[in-house]
Amino acid sequence: MKNKTYQQFKKELLKNREIKKLYEDLGPEFAIIEMVIKKRIEKGLSQKELAQKVGTKQSAISRFESGNYNPSLSFLQKVVEALDAKLEIALK
Repeated sequence: MKNKTYQQFKKELLKNREIKKLYEDLGPEFAIIEMVIKKRIEKGLSQKELAQKVGTKQSAISRFESGNYNPSLSFLQKVVEALDAKLEIALK
């Protein structure tokens, strides 16, 4: 069996209408998670180091990054500040 890349696997899954709808509904959540992970890595921080800066446990950062935790705006703001970033929210 040929190994698939993540992008190939994702493209194949999204051919299913039900999966595509669920994915699109979760798009903003995944986008925030992806941006936080990217910024954390750019800063050279481990989950544990970010947790220390936020004032929480590494497991909370892990749950957030894996999508298993629905963070409050307060939590997101703390994470963003710890990453020296800015949180912007818009309604269109």
